Amino acid sequence: MYKKISSDLKKLKNPEKIKVYEWFFKTGPGQYGEGDVFLGLTSAEVKNIAKKYFKEAEFKTIQKLLDSKIHEERTAALRILVYKYEKADEKLKKQIYTFYLKNAKKINNWDLVDVSAPNIVGDYLLDKDRKNLYKLAVSKNLWEKRIAIISTFGFIRNNQFEDALKISEMLLNDKHDLIHKAVGWMLREVGKRDEKLLEKFLNKNIRQLPRTTLRYAIEKFPEKKRKEYLKK
Repeated sequence: MYKKISSDLKKLKNPEKIKVYEWFFKTGPGQYGEGDVFLGLTSAEVKNIAKKYFKEAEFKTIQKLLDSKIHEERTAALRILVYKYEKADEKLKKQIYTFYLKNAKKINNWDLVDVSAPNIVGDYLLDKDRKNLYKLAVSKNLWEKRIAIISTFGFIRNNQFEDALKISEMLLNDKHDLIHKAVGWMLREVGKRDEKLLEKFLNKNIRQLPRTTLRYAIEKFPEKKRKEYLKK
């Protein structure tokens, strides 16, 4: 099964897009995506292949895809997991969630986290203990920290904001731009549903907020209010 999926992906290889993706996903020496290999596929192309195979793909196949150096193979693995999760019973959902966390360090670029964490981790923990998210939030691994905050989107979509705000506060002093952006994004999503709650958080933490986080968080504010926060 792995060979079939890998072959289908490689048939769509687009050399013209590879250089663009290598720049966009920061694959240069010392950058967060160093060493990542691209085929140049679009998101829609990967989704179509994942949709084609998700029912048949077993965990051992998904593991091989996640172990790959090829970005689109890891993307396909995560898309397959999300499709499987959507159709799964509670027992299989737990297996997928456990498998996902076991492989967290292989979910090693921002797009990989963003397409999967809310729909697997966030959804699974909706009615469960969330201590694992707090462990991820204090990890030294960039991707585990991003999973921690982006997973809370699953809660936010269900009007549960507490964990998103707590984990955001934990990550305010993080040095990485990808965490600044992720926290800002989740804060903005909270604000779209409860603007006063977001303002309360911003007012409390304004001196600690990285500028990028603030800009993302207040993006949907009225222009006048947005400018006032940028002056603080």
